[in-house]
Amino acid sequence: MASMLTLQTPGYGDYEKLVQLWEDSVRATHDFLPDAYILLLREHVLRRYLDAVMLVCCRDRQRIHGFAGVANGCVHMLFVAPDCRGMGVGRRLLRYAVGELNAERLDVNEQNTQALGFYLHEGFEVVGRSETDGLGQPYPLLHMRLIPTAR
Repeated sequence: MASMLTLQTPGYGDYEKLVQLWEDSVRATHDFLPDAYILLLREHVLRRYLDAVMLVCCRDRQRIHGFAGVANGCVHMLFVAPDCRGMGVGRRLLRYAVGELNAERLDVNEQNTQALGFYLHEGFEVVGRSETDGLGQPYPLLHMRLIPTAR
């Protein structure tokens, strides 16, 4: 399925769709986050995070199936619509981020075991850990980097 989708840079007109996809994805995979925190993060995504990264989305004519955000060699976002998981969308976005945008690092919530497994399978390794997330909340992050031979 992912091979039939187009990779492109989303425009500002796509931001609401990206934020909704982000929220749907987070609610499907981050069951450790309380609702109030998801809503706070949603505002940060819309008002700050999307403009702080180079965005690429995987889409067809009807909708966006997933997106990634990269800055300074780091994948800061990679989210896939819940009904598109397991169809190669995340892999395609990650490989584009690594191959075209030179991303070799990323952070993942320690409690998001599905994402951690995905990144390990895609050639990343854990190289560090933080007790808190980027907003200082008690959601540990694992720092990962691409294993050089996996490129």
